Amino acid sequence: MRITKRTNIAIRLLMFCAVNPDRLVTKTEIALRCNTSESHLAQIINRLGQLGFLRTQRGRTGGVTLGRPMAEISVGDVFRRLEESVPVAECFGDVDNTCPLKSACRLREALTEAVEAFYARLDGVTLDALVCENEALLDIFSAPSCLKRA
Repeated sequence: MRITKRTNIAIRLLMFCAVNPDRLVTKTEIALRCNTSESHLAQIINRLGQLGFLRTQRGRTGGVTLGRPMAEISVGDVFRRLEESVPVAECFGDVDNTCPLKSACRLREALTEAVEAFYARLDGVTLDALVCENEALLDIFSAPSCLKRA
């Protein structure tokens, strides 16, 4: 299974917000610290806001913050919600499934079970488990941007 870039960036974004719980963080600083473009980030922020993982505030003094406590944000839930429209294999696609083995293939069932096991494992990992007492992460997210580019 491969995680999309969107989901990877979403987890980075949530971790950055978790490291800065007492303030709104801006799209610009998230883009710098999470190594992504602001335009791509805007789409991810919008989706995470719709799903309730983020709270957004528009305007000159706007930004984003976590939409719920870190302990209530499961990595499995984030992955599942962001990856739900991405088929794990062609046979899982509704529109473009051209596999001639669809009616006889037993691999589909095994893949379904494997994907569910993957998500089940990540359901037990919360955002606070990724962030709390992680000094190396704090160092990365607090390092001056000029040092990050070196």
